[in-house]
Amino acid sequence: MVLWKQIIVSLCLVIAVAAAAALWLPGARPLLRAAGLERPMQVIGLIRDEGEAPAGDGRGPAVRTPKGVPVIAVPPGRVAMDTRIEAIGTTRGIRSVTVAAERTGRITALGIRSGQRVEAGQLLVQIDDAAARIAVERARVSLDYARNELGRMRRLEESGSGTVQQRLDAELALRNAELALTESERVLAQHRIEAPVAGWVGIVTLEPGDLLASGVEITTIEDRSRLLVDFRVPERLVAQIAQGDAVHAAPLADPAQLIAGRITALDNRVEAASRTLRVQAEVENPGDRLRAGMALRVGLNLPGEMRTAVDPMAVQWGTGSAYVWVVRDGKAATVSVQILQRNSDVVLVDAALEPGDLVVVEGVVSLRTGSEVSVQPGPST
Repeated sequence: MVLWKQIIVSLCLVIAVAAAAALWLPGARPLLRAAGLERPMQVIGLIRDEGEAPAGDGRGPAVRTPKGVPVIAVPPGRVAMDTRIEAIGTTRGIRSVTVAAERTGRITALGIRSGQRVEAGQLLVQIDDAAARIAVERARVSLDYARNELGRMRRLEESGSGTVQQRLDAELALRNAELALTESERVLAQHRIEAPVAGWVGIVTLEPGDLLASGVEITTIEDRSRLLVDFRVPERLVAQIAQGDAVHAAPLADPAQLIAGRITALDNRVEAASRTLRVQAEVENPGDRLRAGMALRVGLNLPGEMRTAVDPMAVQWGTGSAYVWVVRDGKAATVSVQILQRNSDVVLVDAALEPGDLVVVEGVVSLRTGSEVSVQPGPST
């Protein structure tokens, strides 16, 4: 019984050694085949047929592993580097007028309230104009008298009873009467204060019956259907911007509210103290959510020079510096890169890449400098 056990154990060891040799020693297969052991070992599953795929993948004949470390690599691209300008500007309405009284008088009617929208020509304040109306009537009476007097002097001159000088004096008196009427009508009109532009009225603190002095501010009318924002750009960028360029703005109080706009004007000179140029942009005011005087962060994208672009997954980090793996002459190599700009889909770098280099996107874990590389097809190629 002991002998049989030793024989069985020995036989198992021989089979195990043969299976190991078939798996790990390339030259063992012919010896097993000559000894008639290859096929029985394939049948019981100790070794597989060289023409079969590994068990469990179900893909038929085995595909030979290419020589070298498999990686996915793509040529580097060229993308224009964006130059983004950001500045803080202050808004004001597309039209803004401060309304003040031109005449002193007591308010008899108030045609506005705080925050109201008015149209051009709408009554804002009516000042007591009784004295001004009397002055207009007096000027009209004087004008009628001057006309009659001129007619009389002309008739006298024609009859020989009057002189040329008398006629000329009458003509001068008529002209003065006409001017006096015009002046009195102008004074009367100044007692009625109307909106010079359409827009929204600011805070009004006046009331009917208040005595309004000449020069006192009544309110400010602001047309904020669109807003103007002034900001400054460095002088080195002056040649790259022009009227009509698109801008994006966002209120400092609500950075998520992006607003589109365009440059409407550029100043005619660079400020010597700050070496900046004043730029004016016009932005929309959707929903009337913005007010004049608010601070906006204005952004302007300018196309820059073309730069090398690589996939973000290709950028690796070493001891304080960035690099990429490249396939050069079929072998792996590292190239140091200086990151210039990160975008959502590419990274713009300054790197000493050579023509024909492929930048490794996937498979960098297994790479060593100088190791042979097998470029595999992938979605990036």
